[in-house]
Amino acid sequence: MEHGASHIAELVWVITGLLLIAAGTLAFTKYIKIPFTVALVIVGIALAYLAEGGPHFLRPIVEYQISPEIILYIFLPALIFESAFNIDARQLRQNLLPILTLAIPGLLLSTFLIGAFIWVVTSIIFSATIPLPAALLLGAILSATDPVAVIALFKQLGAPKRLTILVEGESLFNDATSIVTAKIILAVALAGYFTTGTAVGGVIEFFIVFSGGILVGWVAAIIVGLILGRVESDQYIEISLTTILAYFSFLLAEEVFHVSGVMATVAAGVTMGGWGRTKISPSVAGYLEHFWQYMAYVSNALIFLLVGLRVDLSSLVNNIGLVLVVLMAMLISRMAVVFGLVPIVGKLPNSQPISKGYQTIMYWGGLRGAIALAIVLHLPGDFVYAEAFVAVVMGAVLFTLLVQGLTMGKLVGFLGLDKPSLSDRLSKAEGILSAKRLAQVRIPELQAGGFFSARISNMMQERYDKGIQQILKEINTLHKSELDSKEEYRLMFLRSLSLEKSRYYEMFTKGYLSESAYRDLDHSINVQIDSLRDSGNVPAYTIYPTREKYFVNTLIRFVEMLRGLTFILEQIRSRQIYMDYEKAWGRHQGSKKVLEEFDEILKTESLRPEAVAKVREHYEHWSAAARKRIDATTEQFPEFVTSMQERLAARLALHAEREAIDEKTHAGSIPGGVAETMLDELVEELRDLRGSEVKELHVEPTELLRKVPFFQEMPLEEFTGVANKLQQSTFPSGRTIIKQGEKGHSLFLIARGVVRVSRREKDMDRDLATLMAGDFFGEMALLHHEPRTATCKAVSPCALYELRQEDFDKLCKKYPLILKALEKTDRERAEKLH
Repeated sequence: MEHGASHIAELVWVITGLLLIAAGTLAFTKYIKIPFTVALVIVGIALAYLAEGGPHFLRPIVEYQISPEIILYIFLPALIFESAFNIDARQLRQNLLPILTLAIPGLLLSTFLIGAFIWVVTSIIFSATIPLPAALLLGAILSATDPVAVIALFKQLGAPKRLTILVEGESLFNDATSIVTAKIILAVALAGYFTTGTAVGGVIEFFIVFSGGILVGWVAAIIVGLILGRVESDQYIEISLTTILAYFSFLLAEEVFHVSGVMATVAAGVTMGGWGRTKISPSVAGYLEHFWQYMAYVSNALIFLLVGLRVDLSSLVNNIGLVLVVLMAMLISRMAVVFGLVPIVGKLPNSQPISKGYQTIMYWGGLRGAIALAIVLHLPGDFVYAEAFVAVVMGAVLFTLLVQGLTMGKLVGFLGLDKPSLSDRLSKAEGILSAKRLAQVRIPELQAGGFFSARISNMMQERYDKGIQQILKEINTLHKSELDSKEEYRLMFLRSLSLEKSRYYEMFTKGYLSESAYRDLDHSINVQIDSLRDSGNVPAYTIYPTREKYFVNTLIRFVEMLRGLTFILEQIRSRQIYMDYEKAWGRHQGSKKVLEEFDEILKTESLRPEAVAKVREHYEHWSAAARKRIDATTEQFPEFVTSMQERLAARLALHAEREAIDEKTHAGSIPGGVAETMLDELVEELRDLRGSEVKELHVEPTELLRKVPFFQEMPLEEFTGVANKLQQSTFPSGRTIIKQGEKGHSLFLIARGVVRVSRREKDMDRDLATLMAGDFFGEMALLHHEPRTATCKAVSPCALYELRQEDFDKLCKKYPLILKALEKTDRERAEKLH
């Protein structure tokens, strides 16, 4: 018992000591401007030698032996999840081809080149040749990159975002590739033989393990995301769920399904950082980011300090020949992969070329670190080269950190990649301008509160006036000297989109927008930003893409075939109308905010009128189109819009109540325990509002008595019997109701909305008619038992009543006047077709 307590006390002492040293090192690096992880290794080496004849209290820290399982199962999931969660998912998707090329075929090529080089050179120079399987294993271990120091440097220097994504993305994916490849090669090396069947089996196993890990992580993230969506502003639960996701996905993949735990954590992190980010409560998002940043800091600090403490310089000296061979092999293989594969990928369709400068940074930035050490320390004791490989890998890690890591800043500067882009410089200047203006507005408020005298207030006003004029001068100089009309239009548009994006996030956090509407609007802005950056143009569809419409139409037609799922169909259609209305309302508010900002910008900045006019034209068009959608829904379904507005008002009121309670609590007016109970009650009400289902849009069948001509003479009692056979269907604007050439089984009567009838002739669509409330369509297919002769599409949100073939036949038999009216209309429409 005493021994166990002593061991725990020693462990706590070691961790506390390491964290204290790490904090001191971090503070020191802010003055000497070297990467934190590089400084940790240097400090670790220095401490190891100080402890030999130095202070006694350092010995437990220096003598502590890190277990490879700790790196793999504790530190690694935290590092990978934090990196994957914070990586830009859109940029990752856009650059996925070069990243995967480097991470999979690139790593396999690197493994082969390092292994073959070591095998050949050791057979020529050294007396003892390293067998090819063992050399390939060393190649797999040393092919995994760990660019923590490089990414930190990129952030300090303001390096281009795409360069950061390429380097960080490659590391995320090749970690998994390296671990899987090393496991397969180790099995061959221990078996002592290699066959074609072994190679084929290894390739199959690799892809199963790699893709299986992605699937496990994605499913785990979806489940956790759905749970998070039901939690409202609880930082403890939400942070706990993401922590569980990071470790559970890793363990589930590794221990249960025997696939790649690293890829599972990568997939979980990327999914949660993209799709799942809107599931996290806005009030918790900041806490969550800080938590994972701290987790990554602790993991990196402990790993790289322990690396430095573990370095055995005498062992490195004894293996210096092999270390030099390995370093040469690493540099040659990295050169072949980056300068050989990356240019080829850049020439493929839909792939952006990567400049030579970027390639050079990717080459020199291929540092090695935690993954390589974890794999080599995890080698079994009966492996002959285990001890030698530990020394060699340690030497390789030290070289990349101390040589490549410390020279990276100078290389970035030499290549001119540390200079921010024009858009970044403008964004920085505009950010400073906004901050100074806000501060200037606050000065009279502070003076009124008695914080300082009028003399100081006037002095501060003059100082800020000069500062604002100086920033405006810089902005105008940038516009005139470095911007042509086309580039100014692009940057003006990007600036407007950024403002619109921030407006949507503000509306989401305040409860104005639902999660689904916010996600679609945010995605729309991201697509437009990407398109402007890549091609300088705005895409035709963002919020209402044709591909999405096609998918939803296909889903609806599939559900239509399942007769018993009509209620689900109505839920889908009602939700579409709801979402269309909410997105149109959000787009209108976002466009309005941008147009208001234009007026302020033009007062203070010298911009080309044609650039501003083009951007303004887009926003005025979007605002008008959104207003038109809002008005169409309001006109056709006023009770539905009223219900939505009531729901929005309730959300806003609850958010206002929560803000008021928070303010009173901070002021001390409400005791903490009472405030917590009150907030819990509000959270429950917000959850109910957010989780409530969209109700079906219901229109009373009696409306048809006033609108459909052949029902107007029918007595109410008889119409009630007919109404029981009618089935209501709702369609959002733009949705196809019936399609030319399809077999028809129903007649549709319009209760509310506008429907356009068109016919495909000689590869062109010809509009035949516009139908409104009281009209009907689809009767031709029922009267003649032929395919549909035209396509009918909802121009506005529509409420229709559907009468199926069997009920139609009974109704016409019972009421011949209805049949005559339908036949008359049929003849008139047939004449128009011909």
